[in-house]
Amino acid sequence: MIFDTDILIWVQRGNEKAAKLIEKDEDRFLSIQTYMELLQGAKNKTQHRNVKGFISEFEFSILPLTENIGHRALIYVEEYSLSSNMRAGDAIIAATAVENNIPLVSSNVKHFKVVKELELKRFKP
Repeated sequence: MIFDTDILIWVQRGNEKAAKLIEKDEDRFLSIQTYMELLQGAKNKTQHRNVKGFISEFEFSILPLTENIGHRALIYVEEYSLSSNMRAGDAIIAATAVENNIPLVSSNVKHFKVVKELELKRFKP
């Protein structure tokens, strides 16, 4: 499963349900976009190290931004930015899931529900 940024933020906030969701999935993936968002949200070097340590400890595979993902994300922004406020970061995360044919789990379903070909799983904290 690909985990949206919000799932890892829930874990950082101590949400046990989010932590168990990650623990039970043996194949853990992140879009490079999510990894960058987590690092960008860190307020200091200690938090940077904590993010990197968490990603390493739980053996997340970081999926790169490929030409196909970039192209698909551009299409999503073109199609959905005006009608549904699709942002570039969410478009990249959705495109990563679709291009890799891996379900995406998020509690921010409204960000992704317009993408018809995306297999989206809702997380309720």
